[in-house]
Amino acid sequence: MGNRLSKITTRTGDDGTTGLGDGSRLSKADLRFDAMGIIDGLNAQMGLLQAYLADKLPAVCDEISAIQHKLFNIGGEIALPNHQDIGYIAITASDVTQLENWASTHNNDLPYLKEFILPAGSVATAQTHIARSICRDAERLVIRLHERDGNISTTTLQYLNRLSDYLFILARVVARLDGGAEVLWHK
Repeated sequence: MGNRLSKITTRTGDDGTTGLGDGSRLSKADLRFDAMGIIDGLNAQMGLLQAYLADKLPAVCDEISAIQHKLFNIGGEIALPNHQDIGYIAITASDVTQLENWASTHNNDLPYLKEFILPAGSVATAQTHIARSICRDAERLVIRLHERDGNISTTTLQYLNRLSDYLFILARVVARLDGGAEVLWHK
């Protein structure tokens, strides 16, 4: 794989198209690239979140790293419209279960939520909420792509849905770091 990305500037996209993993080319304005782009942006936000939490929650950083790999897999699924024909599986049912288990474990120690919370607080808390909101955007976009083309796996759709839940719960956990608290919405 050493030569896989040996040339970054290719000029092949100068005409407004770009290539998919199967070699086909589409307009850069295609919904498929919007979906890949938002997954990439979510992955970058997760990396920033991991950097904020590195000293405070190393076990969570391990979870985030695993999630980043899964997001990269999802990008691969989107980049391969015929992924099911070639046997590419981005997300498995066990990946969804793992995310549910992490969310459940983190939620066990949290108090019952009685009010809406604002996406605010510490920088790390706000970053967790940014990742959560981008995840929701990604989920909607990937669903639109699935409705259009019908080739996004149901486990991928489930994973994105669970990931936003995980991030909401994680934001509540992160808000409590260093004696912090959630910022509650005042009606």
